[in-house]
Amino acid sequence: MTCGWRLLLVLLLALAAPASHAHEVRPGYLQVQEVSTDVYDVLWKVPARGEYRLSLYVRLPDSCQGKPSHGTFVADAFVERWQAKCPGGLVGKTLGIDGLSATRTDVLARVERLDGTTQTVRLTPERVSFEVTAAPGGLEVARTYLVLGVEHILLGIDHLLFVLGLLFLVGSWKRLVATVTAFTVAHSITLAAATLGLVHVAQAPVEATIALSIMFVAAEIIHGAHGEPRLATRAPWLVAFVFGLLHGFGFAGALREIGLPQKDVPLALLFFNVGVEAGQLLFIAAVVAVFSVLTWLVRARGDDDRGPWRSETLIRTPVAYAIGSIAAFWTVQRVIGFWP
Repeated sequence: MTCGWRLLLVLLLALAAPASHAHEVRPGYLQVQEVSTDVYDVLWKVPARGEYRLSLYVRLPDSCQGKPSHGTFVADAFVERWQAKCPGGLVGKTLGIDGLSATRTDVLARVERLDGTTQTVRLTPERVSFEVTAAPGGLEVARTYLVLGVEHILLGIDHLLFVLGLLFLVGSWKRLVATVTAFTVAHSITLAAATLGLVHVAQAPVEATIALSIMFVAAEIIHGAHGEPRLATRAPWLVAFVFGLLHGFGFAGALREIGLPQKDVPLALLFFNVGVEAGQLLFIAAVVAVFSVLTWLVRARGDDDRGPWRSETLIRTPVAYAIGSIAAFWTVQRVIGFWP
């Protein structure tokens, strides 16, 4: 194995190994719902692991009365609920998250008015507060969920490893386009169906099966490298479509955790999906660029004259074993997580 391929393999392992949970970087979620004049129900979900929660706290205007009395750990979040009375309302006032600037976590904040309209804002360590506006903005919702979609796919190491595996199964640009399109269409179907409540699937088995799908693709890569092409090698678009349906449920689980604005569900769903696709295409472009450069370097050394998709002895097999090993660990970990 050449030095360039060794470096790429090390980078892959460094990227994936720390991600024992593939979605540890989850955003916080703040919902402020107006239930009567100047009275608001507040829901605050803080990312957590086990009994440890991030030190993030909601900052309401000084005029507001009421604070959380207790909270509970639910799945991977610490949840607090309380009611606040804010004389004069919240329009023109500032809401913020204390402690956010010291983290790498984002917070999705949503203010719901009495008339059902909403204001949705994405807070970051660089932007820890926002001003409540009188009128909702569709552009703001679109921008917020577009960014969330991009972040979700780029931080979802399991989805990225599946896409990486698919790239090793294709043999031409035509097959690449067909495979990526099939994956996109499939996960868009299940993402919409699950988010809109048309299909209900338990999230824990979905996450475990997603890990199994990565193991399957890794095994198919290895069989192909050993001269034993199977269905996934002959028709990668079909495998991409079938498992894409499964990955769509994974995307929907993340979107349910974030929440959707009641009056802008189609808009938010559309742009979240567009964001996922944009992030996926960015990843594919980066991988293809790296493979093309490394293949050129290999050819320049006279080590190999094959294209970026079929460098079997140099990269496909070792990377497939790395992907499969990581996916096997995730599978065991997630299956064990079925039981408290």
